[in-house]
Amino acid sequence: MNQNSTDKSRFRLNCAGAMLDLSAQPAIMGIVNLTPDSFFDGGAYGAEAQESTLESALESAMKMVRARAEIIDVGGESTRPGAEPVSAEEEMRRTIPFIELLRRHSDVLISIDTWKSEVAETALRAGANIVNDISGFTFDPVMPEACARHRAGVVLMHTPAKPDTLRWSYNTGAEAEEVMSRVTGFLRRSVALAREHGIEAIVVDPGLGFGKTVEENYRLLARLDELYALGCPVLAGASRKSFLGQAIRKPGEEVPPPSERLNATISANTIALLHGADILRVHDVQAAADARAVVMAMRRAMDNG
Repeated sequence: MNQNSTDKSRFRLNCAGAMLDLSAQPAIMGIVNLTPDSFFDGGAYGAEAQESTLESALESAMKMVRARAEIIDVGGESTRPGAEPVSAEEEMRRTIPFIELLRRHSDVLISIDTWKSEVAETALRAGANIVNDISGFTFDPVMPEACARHRAGVVLMHTPAKPDTLRWSYNTGAEAEEVMSRVTGFLRRSVALAREHGIEAIVVDPGLGFGKTVEENYRLLARLDELYALGCPVLAGASRKSFLGQAIRKPGEEVPPPSERLNATISANTIALLHGADILRVHDVQAAADARAVVMAMRRAMDNG
């Protein structure tokens, strides 16, 4: 399916009373990780809900808003492969004071990056609008009910396992050819579960970097628009991930660390936009906004041609 033929007029999502309008242009989701161990920015704000930490995180979030982020995604538990799990109580201790602070300073949409229903509900009561569930409603059976109760927007992602048991890759050889059918089948079930609970504001995420081979990630990136068959907007989260480092690695050298993957991220974000991404989840909002502006200028020129 060509993304330009997709009717996006219906992609206006009511997320706990706030509107996310994806009909005119893609949105940018800026990442604020309040964790000590995230793969790129772990420890950037510390994991303590102290005034200095909260103010630093708020300054970063407001900078993202000024750079034209429509959503701020707040995380209190690292989801990188092999990350140690944290309790719901610890996750809330890290995130809820910040969500309350950000809500007092801005009407930007706030997303809570969690798979735990207890964390999601507390965050929604604190002012969040969206629940970004990496498990696509498969880790916590209470999550759909919690999201429905607050009429939250949801991002449903594909992953084959929890972060603490996740490997970089699960499939090789002939099985790798079926990555799109595996991801689509998983997300179709997640979307159906959400709709059974009356949830209407649904975004799907193929889970780039979560248990896929390098080649699978690039296949998914090139075929994002096929996910429109699910009837939902599509999120792409490629920012600074390992499969980008693999592509830019020089012969005989180590894979560049996340700090050296910005240019590759901009390229991946541009590819994602050209293949139909409706939301970009990024660490570098200004760079993503510039990529979006260039793609939108091209589309306007084509429409006027």
